[in-house]
Amino acid sequence: MKLWSDSWINGERIPALYAAGRLDDGGTPTFSDNLNPHLAWSEVPAGTQSFALICHDFDVPSRGDDVNKADREVPSDLPRVDFFHWVLVDLPASLREIREGEFSRGFTARGKPGPATLHGARHGLNDFTGWFAGDAQRAGDYFGYDGPFPPFNDSLIHHYVFTLYALSIERAPVEGAFTGAQVREAIYPYVRGEATHSGTYTLNKRLLR
Repeated sequence: MKLWSDSWINGERIPALYAAGRLDDGGTPTFSDNLNPHLAWSEVPAGTQSFALICHDFDVPSRGDDVNKADREVPSDLPRVDFFHWVLVDLPASLREIREGEFSRGFTARGKPGPATLHGARHGLNDFTGWFAGDAQRAGDYFGYDGPFPPFNDSLIHHYVFTLYALSIERAPVEGAFTGAQVREAIYPYVRGEATHSGTYTLNKRLLR
């Protein structure tokens, strides 16, 4: 199976258009356009009955002690964990493309609705749900796509991996407000093929020079 995007070349920097956060003209982090990128795929395995899509960042700091502090950087040797930006299941087997901005345009405080979405598919919760849990203005269930918004002081450039799974079942065995980790575990026995498209992103001005 092959997966590609017209939004950026595989492995290159993700344009701010597809990020949840960017730097304004003064260099201060702010919210961005947050469009979901274009994705297309081909060479689908025989017997595929649906697709699942997961986007995750594997460079997220495991502790928040130094995150977004102007007087220091998050150490590069700090252990890192996964942060899920998009969890989508039950995409029909006939589908071969997701259009730019089809699922997300702009950042929605308290999260986009779900789980039901376009094409008869279902969205899971992304990890902004936990990130904003203690924020009175933004706490909520964040379904669907919300793009990159890494700490502005992280010493690592973050990597974002979009993985499309071809499944041998029409409906993924998850219910309610499910997470990326739950989908990974639930679909494992039904994966007939997978493909990835990735990009990088940073808000650290030192790394942008």
